[in-house]
Amino acid sequence: MSLQERLFELLLERSFLYSEQGFVLASGRKSPYYLDCKKTTLYAQALPLIGHLLWEESKKFDPDAVGGLTLGADPLVAAVCYAAGLEGYGIEGFIVRKEPKKHGTNQWIEGKIEKGMRAVILEDVVTTGKSSLQAVSWAQKAGLKVVAVIALVDRQEGGKEAILQQGLAFQALYNVEAFLKAQGIKSSPSAT
Repeated sequence: MSLQERLFELLLERSFLYSEQGFVLASGRKSPYYLDCKKTTLYAQALPLIGHLLWEESKKFDPDAVGGLTLGADPLVAAVCYAAGLEGYGIEGFIVRKEPKKHGTNQWIEGKIEKGMRAVILEDVVTTGKSSLQAVSWAQKAGLKVVAVIALVDRQEGGKEAILQQGLAFQALYNVEAFLKAQGIKSSPSAT
């Protein structure tokens, strides 16, 4: 089994939820399926897979830094920095806060970043792209040159298109159709 197949298996087993009653998404819409990726991204057996696979995608963009919006991106950033470090790369990790720190430096971004650095934004699940683009915006305001967004899962609900419209590259390791197919769900029920 490949690393990508093993990570898919873990995400399917630990994170993919399906219910006819549905789940309320961060966007406020309702969907019969939900990916609670933190149940996988915070698991010891998954982190080396995540780090390796996301680093393989990230390094195609020759980044100086990888980061994303807290809390979903936190374990992804750490895993990718670890994987990059094992290969001798000195990339920086950063986390974008949802609100500025209320003491000390009052900053939005944690990490040792510098203006002009090439950056990749990491995301666990992309739905509308709003969270990813929020992270992109704050990274750009800090002077980073954001070149791509890389996600574990694309829910295929317009996020990819929203990110591409901003002139950024987009890549996801998996799309929601693969999870639905693996569960024997014939078509992608749309979120409402």
